[in-house]
Amino acid sequence: MSTNRADGSHDVPARIIPVPETVSPQMQAIIGRPFDPAHIRVPETTEQWKARVKVEADKTAAALPLLCKRLGVTVEPTSINGVEAFTVTPDVIPSANRDRLLMHLHGGTRVRYPGLSGTREAVLMAGFAGFKVISVDYRMPPDFPFPAALDDAVTAYREILKRAAPENIGVFGTSAGGSLTYTTLLRAKAEQLPMPGAIATGTPTVDLSKIGDSLFTNAFVDNAIGTQDGFIRATALLYADGRDLKDPFLSPIYGDVHGFPPAILTSGTRDLYLSNTVRMHRKLRAAGVEAVLQMWEGQSHAQYMSDPTAPETREYHDEIHRFFDLHLKPAT
Repeated sequence: MSTNRADGSHDVPARIIPVPETVSPQMQAIIGRPFDPAHIRVPETTEQWKARVKVEADKTAAALPLLCKRLGVTVEPTSINGVEAFTVTPDVIPSANRDRLLMHLHGGTRVRYPGLSGTREAVLMAGFAGFKVISVDYRMPPDFPFPAALDDAVTAYREILKRAAPENIGVFGTSAGGSLTYTTLLRAKAEQLPMPGAIATGTPTVDLSKIGDSLFTNAFVDNAIGTQDGFIRATALLYADGRDLKDPFLSPIYGDVHGFPPAILTSGTRDLYLSNTVRMHRKLRAAGVEAVLQMWEGQSHAQYMSDPTAPETREYHDEIHRFFDLHLKPAT
């Protein structure tokens, strides 16, 4: 049984958490994977940081041609006002989406998935939902700490506003990309740029200051990222480059979100960043922003897009598609 400490915190006994029977076989396999301790090891030098990033990026990029072929998607490098990016185009674009354009900000703890490797989520969105996507290859640490990523995202957004009407633009991203979506809008608001028609943020890491219930309740229950300590904490500090972690442009949960566009947020019941997602949803609602929160049974961090063959992956993208379809102006 659990015991209470004087401060109200709980000592919880060791327990076995079974794989839920309420998800697809593909998702059961994902949920049942063992956690890899290598995920929390912290590189000690700049060279080690870059080597780790390269290994993961090469592995992810190598799998993309098959994914693109399966989903009927083309990925082409481009530049948006000096910012590196990729144009991700589905073979078939529904008529309603002809004038719509999505801007994608990839995840990866603010340091991972440079170049082509950062487009996987954009490929899934283009393939499943039929949108043309601009995936921004923003600069990252260790060479380019804050505010380089934010500067690149805002520069790209400013250029995208020249290519499509604001009401035709959607912005989306997962994890660090979800947080960067919010900080991009905070900067856009400060610079009096028009807001996009809608945004979609998956398990956004909107608070780098290690606050939130699920950081404790789901630590090592989340088999994707495990804990905020170790590697993830190190990436936050590397990105912040000595700045206050509660700076709204680092942790947008502390920013003013009044006037933001409709948002759909996604998390899972085992997600380490479930609390970040819930808190951001409540923050948006308190500011009068239309916001929808969708939750997934048993899923850890961002597992809604781990397996393209899982029905949950298709259902997730169908939900985002419906949300964008509702809020982005269709072609006439």
